[in-house]
Amino acid sequence: MNLLANKRLNLDIIDIISNLSIELQIKTFLVGGYVRDLILSRQSKDIDVLVIGDGISFAKEVKKKLDTMVNLQIFKNFGTAMIIYDGFEIEFVGSRKESYQQSSRNPSVTIGTFEDDISRRDFTINSIAISLNKNDKGKIIDLFGGLSDVKSGIIKTPKDPKITFYDDPLRMMRAVRFASQLNFKIKDSNLEIIKNDRERINIISKERINDELNKILLSPKPSIGFILLKKTGLLEIIIPELTKLEGIDEIEGKSHKDNFYHTLQVLDNICKNTDNLWLRWVALLHDIGKPKTKRYSKKKGWSFHGHEYVGSKMVFKIFKRLKLPLNNKLNYVKKLILLSSRPVILSSDEITDSAIRRLIFDAGDDIDELMTLCEADITTKNSKLEKKYLNNFKVVRKKIEDVENRDRVRNFQPPISGEFIMNYFGIKPCKEIGLIKEKIKEAILNGDINNDSAQAAELMSKIGNEIGLKKYEK
Repeated sequence: MNLLANKRLNLDIIDIISNLSIELQIKTFLVGGYVRDLILSRQSKDIDVLVIGDGISFAKEVKKKLDTMVNLQIFKNFGTAMIIYDGFEIEFVGSRKESYQQSSRNPSVTIGTFEDDISRRDFTINSIAISLNKNDKGKIIDLFGGLSDVKSGIIKTPKDPKITFYDDPLRMMRAVRFASQLNFKIKDSNLEIIKNDRERINIISKERINDELNKILLSPKPSIGFILLKKTGLLEIIIPELTKLEGIDEIEGKSHKDNFYHTLQVLDNICKNTDNLWLRWVALLHDIGKPKTKRYSKKKGWSFHGHEYVGSKMVFKIFKRLKLPLNNKLNYVKKLILLSSRPVILSSDEITDSAIRRLIFDAGDDIDELMTLCEADITTKNSKLEKKYLNNFKVVRKKIEDVENRDRVRNFQPPISGEFIMNYFGIKPCKEIGLIKEKIKEAILNGDINNDSAQAAELMSKIGNEIGLKKYEK
């Protein structure tokens, strides 16, 4: 098989690298994920080039051939260089040999042969190479049966899995991530080693762990990855709040659903409609407050009252522990979890304009994504109920659209400013201004007045009189 004959690989950059390799008599190979994805007919913009020799020096020669304006990034600490060209990220690395110490995943690196470099790869599916050299250009070199494993959908290590995972425990997360992205199976013997050595994940930086978590969340069906994380015991270490969702309690014949597997179904559902990573985080964490709020009563059965509030408060601790961004992303996830049951309540009650206005006000620009979450939260197996719930949410969506078009509540701005209030009453900044603005906002949300400056000014005057303020007369 000659993959370079594939029309999909008709890239001038590959020819440039190959021709330069032949000209300089330096052996080069395409390796890693790009080759794997090529075999699987998956799109990939990351190209890894293995250089038998100095990868950085070779990358500099490639830059000269391309254009002096092409961006070349050099990472001396890692012995690699990257060129960004025509939408592709091409990374060059010299062949090397690695050895590890027990307390670190950062290896000691020495110059190695082609075989040394290929054998250090994490999985057989990433150990396939394509020659870019004169006598065998396009030839597949498969030292560890990676081609067969790609075709069979198997993830396993080229060498002893105990050594591979122990040397670099991040590979445990990567195995799960590839399984989730590619819908592959991790070989049983490899899976058992991950279970046994799962505590080694604690030497990995949180940034590297959440990078893998994000890639799992962005995969087509993230539940594959999270079920494997649960099965291996990694999830208990990384996000124990999720594992506490698992299980079903029963009292007097009354039980509740397994909230862990419900969560994963919600996550898979939402992935059909959005690529928004942070909305996927919302789906993953939206029920984490349930274990703390679970109650049973003979009259009502099981309840999780206030789990949205409790869950939203738990998000900060999780984000901080995983070193996820503690900025507007955190606030977005907290807010949508807090609001996650509001549309559900509206869909089951008679919908008032006031309730819709308050929902729009609280959700702001995230109202559509909140509704997407609620629709994904429908996991009933009863098709009639599913249709009913979805139709209810359609009604809520239409009501949101009508109220917003009329009342302009999204990203609400007071129709009169603090400066206007000060000029009207002839006062300086004081707490009364905030009081007036708050009462005007409440009146608009309640539907007592329209979101209109004239009606707001009339109410302002009335409130002012009630609290002892008079119109300023010059």
